[in-house]
Amino acid sequence: MDFGLDDEQRAIVDTVRTFVTRELYPHEEAVERAGDVPPELVTQIRTRAIAAGLHAANMPEELGGGGLDAVAMTLAEGELGKASYALQWLVARPSNILLACEGDQRERYLLPAVRGERYDCLAMSEPGAGSDVRSMTTRAVRDGDDYVVDGTKHFISHADKSDFVVLFAATGTEEVRGRSVNLITGFLVDLDTPGLTVRPGPDSVSHRGYHHSELVFDGCRIPAANRLGEEGHGFDLMGQWLGASRLTVAATSVGRARRVLEMTLRWAADREQFGQPIGRFQGVGFQLADMATELEAAGLLTMRAAWKLDRGTMTDQDAAMAKVFASEALGRITDAALQIHGGMGLMTELPIERFWRDARVERIWDGTSEIQRHIISRALLRPLGG
Repeated sequence: MDFGLDDEQRAIVDTVRTFVTRELYPHEEAVERAGDVPPELVTQIRTRAIAAGLHAANMPEELGGGGLDAVAMTLAEGELGKASYALQWLVARPSNILLACEGDQRERYLLPAVRGERYDCLAMSEPGAGSDVRSMTTRAVRDGDDYVVDGTKHFISHADKSDFVVLFAATGTEEVRGRSVNLITGFLVDLDTPGLTVRPGPDSVSHRGYHHSELVFDGCRIPAANRLGEEGHGFDLMGQWLGASRLTVAATSVGRARRVLEMTLRWAADREQFGQPIGRFQGVGFQLADMATELEAAGLLTMRAAWKLDRGTMTDQDAAMAKVFASEALGRITDAALQIHGGMGLMTELPIERFWRDARVERIWDGTSEIQRHIISRALLRPLGG
């Protein structure tokens, strides 16, 4: 494996880095204080991202997307991850689940998403079903040419700024190792469909301005033509998305940690106490060394997983290792950065406290650290019959 960047990859990094610096950084403080991104700014960022060729970079070229491979996309995600999440996600990367669209679904959902005409969100989690998605209680019951959906989804990211939802609901049951579990099916649902109510979720301390919503389905009728894939095979679709999503979390965690380290190095070099820069004190210098080492290790694990994904050899274990290590490294790096900044680290005058707060959710969403460790340990024990 050679992770030295070629000319094309360097050009991608430079393009994304320039966009983030010019178009996203200047708005971070205002979004943080307002807790929202104004509609005109949403339109501005989306329009400029499309003009810069950054929209749908993860989608195939033949569909009009950027056609970046996993390594290039990971490099791009690392640069985007340096910015406020409420802003960087507006440089949209449509869910790869949409590649399962067939027939008319491609014209109504997939292609408009690639062109930047429609935006998707994903609905899996429920109040009683987080990591155990098979226990979801939202049900879709076939009724003639429709499915009737009842239930509630929560923690649905950016549903308030989306046009349609990729919904997963239970459509039956099956026996697995003596236990009855739900058969899951995917659907494409316009957010203005009668019987679907979108309401704000509770406020979060992480990623202010990046909202999550609750979706309430009450006798919501969805045409059978909007079913995504075969009935009962939605769990396979979710699995395809989760691997890529966990790699994204790892990449953005690495990018944000790099920005935090750069800020902290400047602070440690400029801040003087007892007649010298604080970085010269062993207690601070050793922390900086540990931060840099963890950052490099997280970056290598993430790039390794992306490299394997491009070759069709990435396993769930690879993605889990990258996600758990990078997200937890980000937590340790931001905590150390705050400590090095001292009292000023907790003040809203500097962005360090924001990075510290924002880092916490990375160990929870897209599979908690405990779930990642379960995936890794299961993979280690399986060959031994454990």
